[in-house]
Amino acid sequence: MTSDTQPNLQAGIDFWQKQPASLDGVLGGFGSGPLPRVDALGSRQFLLGILPELSTIPSTLRHPRMQPVPQRRYRALDVGAGIGRVTVDVLLRLVSDVVLLEPVESFITEALEQCKNSVLLGTSHNDSGYAVGWPGIADGGKSVTFVKAPLQNFDPARPKNNTEILGRVGFTPIEDDTDSGFDIIWCQWCLGHLNDSDLTEFLRMSKKALRDPRSLIVVKENLCTEPDGRPRAVFDEEDSSLTRSDLAFKKIFKEAGLKVFREKVQRGLPQGLYAVKMYALRAS
Repeated sequence: MTSDTQPNLQAGIDFWQKQPASLDGVLGGFGSGPLPRVDALGSRQFLLGILPELSTIPSTLRHPRMQPVPQRRYRALDVGAGIGRVTVDVLLRLVSDVVLLEPVESFITEALEQCKNSVLLGTSHNDSGYAVGWPGIADGGKSVTFVKAPLQNFDPARPKNNTEILGRVGFTPIEDDTDSGFDIIWCQWCLGHLNDSDLTEFLRMSKKALRDPRSLIVVKENLCTEPDGRPRAVFDEEDSSLTRSDLAFKKIFKEAGLKVFREKVQRGLPQGLYAVKMYALRAS
């Protein structure tokens, strides 16, 4: 299945370091169109279909006094997070605490500054009535921890190992919760920078970092076609990454001891792009 050429970590980081630390930069020029909004909405709907208790909207089927109240702080890991787009538009809208992992200096610096600015903005709103800043940060109800490191050799169960912790913004727990595991591990548009062996090992370690049987790993990635019906990967020399096919991902998931219990194609993205698919994974 493997491509003849494999990703090179430093070449990938060098490519992204040259891109602007902006939505357009991390999304290849699609940051100002409908893609960010459509993508985030699809991601939130996918998660809520699996963990409906994360919904912040009261149900019309229950009396207000009977609305469920979260019994714990839900935690998420956002890997290859760039400037924090998924953290802001997906994860912080559903969970309490996010660990943001990113290896590119300019991207994670921008994310950290934006998050810190959210504290200064307070609970202000723009002219359209939407809250300004990162959800839950200004009032200290939620938090984001910033970790600088590549996915290679990163252990989600021990985020402090072999990484650089740049800081935590927002809620601060009485006891350190860094190694307390995750309810959601979100991997989007970054796994192509890992070869098959490194990706399999990362997913094995991620499985061990899940907090309970309902916790999950989400992989949301581009897919190449399978003309002969076999697993396949296409190498991109520009950013030194692989685009894998559906069967290629499923082969790796199985080798990592994970099962796909839900999958869905992301609809509504601009024409001419690779197909994008979401996979929800739990231990097999």
